[in-house]
This record gives sequence, structure tokens and C-alpha cells, in this order.
Amino acid sequence: MELPISDSIIIAVSKLVDDAQVEPKREPTHSELEVQIKKAGLTQADPKSQGQSVGKAKRVRATLNWAIENDPSAGSKLISLVVSQVRAVGGFRDTSPNFVGKEQILNTISVFDAENFSLSENGDIRPKVLDTLKGKHLTEALQAYAQRAKRGSEDAALLSGTGKDLLEATAKHIIQTKFGAHPANANFPTLFGQAYAALNMATPETPKAANEPAIKDYERALFHMATGINRVRNKEETGHGKLCITALSTKESHSIIESVGVIAEFLLNRLNESS
Repeated sequence: MELPISDSIIIAVSKLVDDAQVEPKREPTHSELEVQIKKAGLTQADPKSQGQSVGKAKRVRATLNWAIENDPSAGSKLISLVVSQVRAVGGFRDTSPNFVGKEQILNTISVFDAENFSLSENGDIRPKVLDTLKGKHLTEALQAYAQRAKRGSEDAALLSGTGKDLLEATAKHIIQTKFGAHPANANFPTLFGQAYAALNMATPETPKAANEPAIKDYERALFHMATGINRVRNKEETGHGKLCITALSTKESHSIIESVGVIAEFLLNRLNESS
């Protein structure tokens, strides 16, 4: 997934590592930033590599300013690496000694939002418009949404607003990847059945073969769960754009979202294995 790079994003991301006025100094350290800069292939743009003594924020900003003019793709990679590194050391967690600050996080959320990317307060970043992604990049984005859904995050995906949409998006992506096109107006069970067929998985309608692997029963169970989730959401009239199932309890709603993540992740892993 290639993140956008712009002047406002460069400033916001550099502030995530700014600890000039903080004691003790926060992670990531200069050496950790050096590793990320090297991974992005931007060592030549790193002021430290040129013998300059600069703070972490200025170091990241200077490197990205060079990248935006000379190698935007590498700059995008560095932005992703820096955000991931900050998240890994607890920079987005307010109880961590490495917490970067509420204002910095909200500002970064705002600048990514302007570029049609969603940055959560815990540091997960995803494109808001998945229609612009294809192939491997769409697989990765859907896997990330599945991970968030597994944690019960209602903002997870919920793509157009509901967990059902994540399952639909996953099914359509699998069919598109395997068959080159997906049906535009198929109902959910049909769509999901086609995704299962594309992955050679067993639905409840698939006759049980002698000595078949036990995992086939699990595949059938996941299909039952997916169509059950679809029925619950339709019955409760959860429309697009809503992040909860109003007629269900919070625990029930979170359980459904977590189940959506489990199902989507299982199917996407199968897609990767079959590629």
C-alpha cells in the first residue's frame, strides 16, 4: 500500500518523532530511524549520512523533502515505516512514555484524511476509498481491515459502515482475482458461494467426501457464520454508513465485527496461498 506524500504530511509525520523539548528522549531513536531510512532506500537524502548534526524531526523532514522531489515512492515507503515504528514503540498510546501527544496525532489524522486515508488514533492507516486499489494492494488493505475487525474496532472497515461490507468486498475481490470479474448484483449467499468456489472451499451445500480433510467442516462453519451475520444485519436494518447494530447489545455487535474479521482473514489467507 503506497501512502500519499505531500508537504503537510511530511510536516505532520516529522512531528511524530519530534522530542526536542522532551526529557527523557522518546523512541524511536536516531539509530532506529536510520534503519527505516535505509529500508526506504533514502540514505543518500539523510542529513546524518552527510555528517550533519540534526534532531530527529528535522532529519525525517529533510529526508522526505528530498524524496518528494526525487523519489516519491521511496518517500511514501519511509512515511509508512516511520508511522509503523512510532506505533510499535507506543507513540500512539497515551500511557506510554513514548506517547507523541494528542495534538500531533489529531493533526496527522487530519492531513491523511485530506488525502483520502484514514489514520486511527492507535496508528493504523488505511485508504478510505478501496475502489482505487487493485490486486496485491487491495488484498493487503482488506487484510488490515480484517485485523482491525478481529479486535472489535467498529471503525475497522467497515468500509461503507458495516461488517457485512467487509465480507462483500473480500468476496468480490477474490472473485475478481480468480475469474477476472465479479457479478454486480448478486445476493450475498450467491456472492459468497462464488468466492468459496474460486478458492475450492466447501460450502454447506458441498457434499461431504469420504476421508475429506477436517478443515472442510470449518470452511462450512465459516460460510454459515457469514450468511448468519448477513441475515442479522439485514433483519436489524443496519444501513450503509452506520457503525453499529442498534437493536443489538454492544457485546453482540462487537462479537459480530470480530467474527467478520476472522472470516475475511481466513479467506484472504487462502487467496494468498492459492496465488
